Parts: sequence; C-alpha cells; structure tokens
Amino acid sequence: MHSPLQNEKVIIHVVQHLAPGGLECLVLDFLRFAEPNHSVLVVSLEGTKNEALAHWPKLAQYQNQLLFLNKPAGRSLSTLWKLFRLFSAIKPHVVHTHHIGPLLYAGITARCSATPVRIHTEHDVWHLSNRIHRYLQYVALRWIQPHLVGDAHQVTQVLARYFHYPRTRTIKNGIDCARFTPGNQTRARQQFNLPEGVPLIGCAGRLEWVKGQDQLLRALSHLPSHIHLAVAGKGSQLDSLSALCRELRLTERVHFLGLIDNMPEFYRALDIFCLPSRSEGFPLSPLEAQACGIPVVLTDVGSAKETLCPHTGSAVESDDPLKLKMASRLLHALQHKTEISPRHFVQEHGDIHQMLKAYNALSEGELA
Repeated sequence: MHSPLQNEKVIIHVVQHLAPGGLECLVLDFLRFAEPNHSVLVVSLEGTKNEALAHWPKLAQYQNQLLFLNKPAGRSLSTLWKLFRLFSAIKPHVVHTHHIGPLLYAGITARCSATPVRIHTEHDVWHLSNRIHRYLQYVALRWIQPHLVGDAHQVTQVLARYFHYPRTRTIKNGIDCARFTPGNQTRARQQFNLPEGVPLIGCAGRLEWVKGQDQLLRALSHLPSHIHLAVAGKGSQLDSLSALCRELRLTERVHFLGLIDNMPEFYRALDIFCLPSRSEGFPLSPLEAQACGIPVVLTDVGSAKETLCPHTGSAVESDDPLKLKMASRLLHALQHKTEISPRHFVQEHGDIHQMLKAYNALSEGELA
C-alpha cells in the first residue's frame, strides 16, 4: 500500500466491491485526478486484491492504492474493527463512502476514529424502497453526520423527501472529456472487427438483467435487417442473450465484444449509443458516448435522462413490452442525425473536473 507523506492530505474512498461498473470507474478517476498534495486510497469491503485484479486488469496500475477487506456475507464486526484500525493508523482527513453498505461500515468507524470530514454519496436510491434500509440510513446519517451528496437532482430530491437532512447537495458525476473525444469511425470498427458501411447501434455495461440488453435485442428485431448492434461488457447473462439472438434470428447482426479497455474507440465505432436499462442511477456511459460525438437513446429510468443532450438525445418509457417505442426512437435517431454535437453539452454539464472541484471544496469546508 502507498504510504502517505507527512504533509499529504489523505482521502479514503470506500466502496462495496471493485468490479467493472460506472461507480467503480468513477472512484478510479478520483485516484487518477488526485491533487499533487493529496494521497487517495480506495477500500473495497468485499473481495481480495488477487480476485479483483484477475477480473479487472485495469486495476493493476492502481494496486498500491487499493485495500481489500474480504468482508464475509452478512453482518461483520471484524470488518468494522479492520476499518477502525485502518483509520486510526492512517488518520485520513476525509472518508468518502459510496452507497449504504460503506456508509454503515466506514461511516461509523470514521466517526469513531474522529475523521474530520465525512462525505457520503448516493449514486441511486432504489434501496430506499426498503423500509429497513431507510431506517438504517436515517439513523446512520444522524449519528455519522456526513456531507450527503446525490449524484443527480432526482437522487437528491428522493433523499430530501425521506431524510430531511440539512447537509444535502447535488454534485453530478463527470467524465474525462480529454479522453472521450470524437475520432475515426472506420478505424474504430476495424479495431473491433465490426462491419463497415452499415448503421451500428452500441450498448455497454454488465451483461445482467437490470441492464436490459435483452430489451435492446427485442427492439433490434423490429428494425431493418441491415442495422447491426455491438455489445460491450461481460456478465452472467451472456448465454441467455446469445440464445435470444438465435431465437430472434439476430445472430449475424449482433456482435458481443466482451470487456473492453479502450471505451473511447468503442464509442467512435457507433452511429447511436443505447442504454436500455431497467434501473439506473446517474449513468456515465451516455456522457462518455456523447463526449465522443455519438447521440444517445436511453430508457427513462432513475436519473438517466439528466445525462442527455436536449438537442440530440432521446428518452423512451421503460414500460414498453414489445419494445416498439425503443425501436422507433432508434430508427428515428439513425435517420435524422443533426449537425449539432452532443459533446458540447457534456463539456458544459458533465466534465469530471467540475465534479472534482466541487468535492474538493466540500472537503475543505468551502461549500456552505
């Protein structure tokens, strides 16, 4: 583990696990863009370093800043003790928790170890539909007294409705606009062995039911046969999605690419990006695609709509059993491209440096 220097400000982010996902990529950006006088570490409650590196090789470049507590399933007093010893030894200036599990474990131990600044960010609010979770979070917020951040206006509104907590604000997630830029579509398609000269829709995310790739496949089945789909990501639903492709006679039109490291090049290969999720917080992939100049169609779930450029993006209702609405929006987006680039929207509203500046100000007590 990286040993902080005496004059460095130590910031510790605590997550439930470190696996490929929007929240986890965002936390890695806190490492990548850390201020020169900041020592930033990430603690994962679950898993081991070897497991995480095997499943997500990108973590290797940060491995000296990562700690894994290998928390067992269920409640774990030993995990509380590990965190208390860690915080007491390192004496961080800031402990920043993400989601309810890290809030309960790391928030409590940060308060007990007298960490000066405690920040908690909610990236979605689906867990608050559970009355027990709401009660636990209500009590935790009152005792831990963190700065409470919603990563979207919709999230903050729900937090305000349930908790009436005074130290609540919105800081929207952001992406690296210097990394996600427009590029050469032909070269990008060649890199991934994707067909040239055809309209190409893309989606990216874990291959899990909640991410809704099956919904996009059903929408694709209603579109003209020359339109193709590229799917980035891996997960437990790969076999069932492949079977659905065969059932819908889409095998020749759908390209499963697995886990991709060079996501900017993936977006550059596309004509349209689609986020077909059944549930979301404030997703990063629409921002990434739009920063690369690619229009987005997404389902209107969670805070996803807040990521859309109003001039080029489109949201569709999620309760569309035949996926005809999604198919119609995708076809319209392919046939009616404008000269307006969604990149300008992301630069103004979704750049990571705006987000980092707001969090740094919060940790310094500069935000009232």
